[in-house]
Amino acid sequence: MAKVELKQPIVQAIVDDIQGAQSIVLVDYRGLTVAQDTELRKQLREAGIIYKVCKNTMMKRAFEGTEFAALDEHLEGPSAIAISKDDATAPARIICKFAKDAKALELKAGVVEGVAYDAEALGEIAKIPSREELLSKLLGSLQSPITNLARVLNQIAEQGGAPAAAEEAPAEEAAEAPATEE
Repeated sequence: MAKVELKQPIVQAIVDDIQGAQSIVLVDYRGLTVAQDTELRKQLREAGIIYKVCKNTMMKRAFEGTEFAALDEHLEGPSAIAISKDDATAPARIICKFAKDAKALELKAGVVEGVAYDAEALGEIAKIPSREELLSKLLGSLQSPITNLARVLNQIAEQGGAPAAAEEAPAEEAAEAPATEE
């Protein structure tokens, strides 16, 4: 069997992984200990992210004709690839967080929703909260005014139906009225 025939299944596996991907992040993993690499793989797997160490030539062939071809120029030295099909910012977020403790891990570049970014821009993308966090913040913002209204209405009901401010206002006006007449 020729070498090309042996490599074709590997390239096809990468193509299958990147199909439908929302984001891909390339990293330089040199210098990571086995324990660090295992922990990184565990965190990525829990988030539903595919993480593989692949040969650069295989990745170049797999990226040909796709939006991920912009990563070809960053495929130098050992490279690992993190692929997310669900949360576009998850690979960058998890890898950047992990790289704070594991200084040997370096982001090279990535493509998020069809746009290529360098390592610095990926660091900024990593600061974007996950979709679930954003939805919970939105829900909290929407619920806050309703909760406050319910609290005010409850206080009015507990005080016998009339707001406390409305009961105090006539008494204050009566006290001020004689002072201005004198």
